[in-house]
Amino acid sequence: MSSNKLSEALSAIDWEENISAMMSANERPDSIIAATLHLAIWSKQLEQTDTGNPALCFVREMQNAAHNTSALIALGMYKPAAASMRSIIEGALYYTYFRTHFVELSTLVREQGFYLDKKEIIAFHKNHTPYFLDNERKLGVVSRLEATYSKTSAVIHGQIPGKWVTYTALAHISYDEEVCREAINTFREVVEIVRRLFLCTVAQELWHSFSRAAKGKILHGLSGDQKAEIGLDSA
Repeated sequence: MSSNKLSEALSAIDWEENISAMMSANERPDSIIAATLHLAIWSKQLEQTDTGNPALCFVREMQNAAHNTSALIALGMYKPAAASMRSIIEGALYYTYFRTHFVELSTLVREQGFYLDKKEIIAFHKNHTPYFLDNERKLGVVSRLEATYSKTSAVIHGQIPGKWVTYTALAHISYDEEVCREAINTFREVVEIVRRLFLCTVAQELWHSFSRAAKGKILHGLSGDQKAEIGLDSA
């Protein structure tokens, strides 16, 4: 494909109409805003309380992936959005592990073949993070993480052909009400998983330094029993 043909194909997409259609749908813009804002609150608190930790790069990657997710959904590019959603989960997982494993983080940067998968990180938390097993059972982190990670992976790898893909040519990329709804719901679930993962891991150590306003927003929606059981208050 010549550069002129590529330009023509991209110009044929009505990006503005895709965005307008999504923005005019009831509750969808608000759902995206709420999800990205929640991750932004976590990111700011972690940047301020875990200052200087080299693993904060994963928090920044997590937030960047959230921005990409928002943009891609609005443009009608739902399958690429799934990849960004999975990156949100991975960034959160990596941060919870590498923030206390600087040697392994250096190896990750230095050695191309070094890799740590989510099962290893979850196993670490089960074995070494204080109260993780009890808190995880109360909030249901692992089962939700596994289900959503598998769902996004299936979309990304085309395990269900045509899943979250609404076009066969670039010029046909457009807003799709049903797929957009599913993508946004998945995005919301991803953010909820990150919230619960952080509450069971890093928050247990850093919570005392979070601002009161941030605590209230992070805990919003959890029951009083859940807050009491995980030992985190909004004061």
